Amino acid sequence: MIADAPSPTRARLIAALPWLGILAVGVSWGAGAPLVRIARLEGWSPVALIFWHSVLGLVALGLVLWLRGRLAIPRDRASLKLYLAVALLGIVLPHLAGFWALAHVPAAAHSVIISLVPLFALALALGLRIERFRALRFTGLMLGAGAVALLILPEASLPPGTASAWLLVSMLAPFCYALEGLVIANFSRAQSGPLQTLFGATIVALVLVAPVALAQGAGALPFRPWGVAEWAVAISGVTGALTYAGYVAILRHAGSVFGAQVAYVVTTSGVLWAMLLLGERPSPWFWGALGLLFAGLVLVQPRPAAPLADPPGT
Repeated sequence: MIADAPSPTRARLIAALPWLGILAVGVSWGAGAPLVRIARLEGWSPVALIFWHSVLGLVALGLVLWLRGRLAIPRDRASLKLYLAVALLGIVLPHLAGFWALAHVPAAAHSVIISLVPLFALALALGLRIERFRALRFTGLMLGAGAVALLILPEASLPPGTASAWLLVSMLAPFCYALEGLVIANFSRAQSGPLQTLFGATIVALVLVAPVALAQGAGALPFRPWGVAEWAVAISGVTGALTYAGYVAILRHAGSVFGAQVAYVVTTSGVLWAMLLLGERPSPWFWGALGLLFAGLVLVQPRPAAPLADPPGT
C-alpha cells in the first residue's frame, strides 16, 4: 500500500525545518559572546567560566546521549586521543583566549572574529597541502584578511580605549577551532561520534581546569546569591551544549554545505545580541568588516560531497 503524499502545508513545513533549525541554533549560539562578556565585566575569570560551562555542558550533553542510549562513550585509544585533542583545541585553549579577550573587546567584534574559523581552516589546509589552491577560495581568504584589517587598523573601528591587540588574542580562538577541525577531519581514526566526542572532551577539559577553578573559589557558585553574571554563565553554558547538539542534527539531516550557513546567523545574531544586551553600537568600519567577512565565507564554503553514513555514536 502506497502512503498518502503529505499535504502542501505539511510539505512546506518539512522543507522549512532545516532553515528553522539553522535560525534557532544560530540565534542561541550567537548569544554566547555577549553573555560571556557580561560575566567577564562582572569579574568572572576565564578559568571559572570554562569550569562551569564544562559542568553545565556535561549535564546537558549527558542527558541528550542518555535519551539516545549512547551515554557509554568509546574508550579505544584513537577516541581517547581525540577527546584530549578536542578538549585542548576545542574547549580549554580557545575559551581561555576568547573569554580573556571578552573583558577588553566588544562582544560584536568578537562575534566577527570567531567566524574566521573557515578562513583559518583553509589557510592551514593550503599550508599543509591538504587542499589544492583554488583562486576563488583564496579570494575568500583575502576578503577575510581585509575584514580583520578593517577591525584592527582604523582608529575609529573600536570604542575609545580598546586596544587592537586584544582582537589578536580573540583570533587565537578561531585558530584553535580550525586546528581542531584539521585534526578531526584528517588525522583521527576514532570510533566516537560528534556528540560522544564532545562529551568525552568536556570530561577531559573539566579535569584539566577544575583544580585551578576550585582554587579560585568557582565552586561556590550554587551557594551564593545569583546576579546577572551568574544567570549569564548558566544560560550560555547550557545553550552552548544544546545548540551544538542541534547543529550536529542539522549536519546529519541536511549536510555540511547547508550546515555551514549557520555561521552567518551566529555572527549576525551575536552582533544584534551585543547591541541589545550590552548597548554596543558598532562603527561604520565594523559594518564594512562584517560585509567583507560574509563575502569571504561565501567563497570558502565547503564543496558538496557524497552523502556519508552516520558515524557511530552520532
